[in-house]
Amino acid sequence: MADFSLIETLRYEPELGFVRLRLHLARLSRSARRIGFPEPAGARTKLEEAVAGARSAQRVRLVFDEKGNTSVTTAPFTPLAPDVVWTIRIADQRLDSADKLLRIKTTRRTVYEAARAEYAASEADEVLMLNERGEVCEGTITSIFLDDGSGMLRTPPISCGLLAGVLRTELICQRKARVGRITLEDVQAGRLYVGNSLRGLIPARLLY
Repeated sequence: MADFSLIETLRYEPELGFVRLRLHLARLSRSARRIGFPEPAGARTKLEEAVAGARSAQRVRLVFDEKGNTSVTTAPFTPLAPDVVWTIRIADQRLDSADKLLRIKTTRRTVYEAARAEYAASEADEVLMLNERGEVCEGTITSIFLDDGSGMLRTPPISCGLLAGVLRTELICQRKARVGRITLEDVQAGRLYVGNSLRGLIPARLLY
């Protein structure tokens, strides 16, 4: 397990603090336990030190390795326009539903980078990834949500081979989303959204 580190990417707002901090720290601790890393006890302190004095929104990236080392970097965060709709394309690259490391956010991102590289930035804002059975899983940097008219968003189960996203967890806990398998036919019939904890929920349209 020494060939990768754990990652958490958070948004910091000077007036609000870290967005979804509790869920990020809980996922980091849970992931560390599952793969035998030390408990990231000093993560919160490192995060707070990194944004001390920040007067604008920040994108904050925490990396935690197998030796218990924590590093944090920051960059200015620019929100998306309120009326933005992301263009989504489908990757040829497939995810393996049996790969349990896909459920954990790590620096092992080769499969996602390969999928993203299939399209130029001008062709797609995000790339949708399927598993070996053709089931919808996730984007390269986002979770997938579908408005199927039921009154709750639908998001794929972790068992399909995807990350337990923090925004995904929050929406499920708030009963704004439920777990259910999604096919491309489902996507065609409903309204698609993508999202992550950094940017929130983003309306999207799938192009073939």
